[in-house]
Amino acid sequence: MKSILVASKNQSVCDAIQASLQSEYRIDSVSSKDGCLEMFRKKRYEFLFIDVEVLRESILNNYKTALQPFWHAHPTAQIIAMSSQEMIREAVMAVKAGASDYLTYPVNQDEVNYIVQSIYESVIMESELDYFRDRFWQEDSLEIVRTRSPLMKRLFDKVRSVAPTKSTVLLSGETGTGKGVLARLIHQHSNRKDSTFISVHCGAIPDTLLESELFGHEKGAFTGAVRRKLGKFEIAQGGTIFLDEIGTITPSAQIKLLEILQDGTFNRVGGEGTIEVSVRVIAATNSDLKKMCDAGQFRRDLYYRLNVFPLEIPPLRERIEDIAYIVEVVLKRLNKFNLKEIHDVHPRVIDAFGKYSWPGNIRELENLIERAYILEFSPILTPESFPDDLFASSPSPVQVKPNISLGLTKVRRTAVEQMEKRYLKEILAANNGRIKESAEIAGISPRQLNKLMKKHDIRKEEFKTL
Repeated sequence: MKSILVASKNQSVCDAIQASLQSEYRIDSVSSKDGCLEMFRKKRYEFLFIDVEVLRESILNNYKTALQPFWHAHPTAQIIAMSSQEMIREAVMAVKAGASDYLTYPVNQDEVNYIVQSIYESVIMESELDYFRDRFWQEDSLEIVRTRSPLMKRLFDKVRSVAPTKSTVLLSGETGTGKGVLARLIHQHSNRKDSTFISVHCGAIPDTLLESELFGHEKGAFTGAVRRKLGKFEIAQGGTIFLDEIGTITPSAQIKLLEILQDGTFNRVGGEGTIEVSVRVIAATNSDLKKMCDAGQFRRDLYYRLNVFPLEIPPLRERIEDIAYIVEVVLKRLNKFNLKEIHDVHPRVIDAFGKYSWPGNIRELENLIERAYILEFSPILTPESFPDDLFASSPSPVQVKPNISLGLTKVRRTAVEQMEKRYLKEILAANNGRIKESAEIAGISPRQLNKLMKKHDIRKEEFKTL
């Protein structure tokens, strides 16, 4: 039998929810947030109905922070915020912070049943989608397609549609957004996955050598051509070729590429024989090819051949919700090839990540993490291991003027207590809320630490992460 926990100071609310769901669920009730958390840790509940006034006890208006301890205890629990009609705005804020839905007083039995049933159906649907998604994506690709961003979910839906086809794909997006990773993902889930994948950075090849690199050359075709050379298209026969920075290729190379896309044929440089190839082309650009066509810098007919299935990759600043996933993947990779074991990032760093504009996108994020990883000596990446520029967009701490009406002794005591509280929070955050480790670093006993936490109204659950 499934279990539901109702947290409200009004017993009639608990009774109404009990009557609404009858014998389908086992209902427990509690009247305080601390009591609610205690029961939540002892027992697994599928649903939590919690009054917003109970939810925000000791944490006014910060609903995301208030909800975190419940998610830490049971990540899959569905939380429904309850409020009076006058406080409906608070309930909506709780939903925006991550609650599944909200319910207003007086409790309506039909509404309770509808909320529970609709959430339950959505959970089943999501699990089915995850199942089919995992069946499509290869195991080694699951980390790449893991996302909370609606933009990326739509992008991966398009990738699933186009990957099994022969269609040419044009990837667009800013530098560092992961166009090469997406191209390889398309190849790995195509019918050509067992054949060659060739990646060519067109912008890195001198114009005089570009045609030779792509299409090969015959012996004596030009000075220095001492033997026949196969081009990338011949090597990629039956597979996929990824042409990065496609907007940089020369006009003559554009003509030859157009011929391949239209007829599947080309000639080596200096050669007379026509060569047939079956190669899927995935091109990428961080330039606006349409504008380049208007300016006469890129062939319009080639643009249309390349733009069969366009995919635009959003910049990192538009998918901030995925930063935690990306950090996790990068740290896992770094731990694999280094002797360190760093598994987390300080909350202040994560907060700064969310406010930074990321002009270099994912590549910049990876580089920052790797640099911090090299400098870091603790089990988590701390702010000291990152450049000061990262925190420039974060609001500076407010400088509070001392109250000159108080005596020096009292002012000094207040300042010491404020610093003590801040220090304890930093220690607990760095150790994921673990008392023993935090006490060791602070140089005090766990008992002393618990007393200080009680004095400053600090709860270890606030610092635990998933």
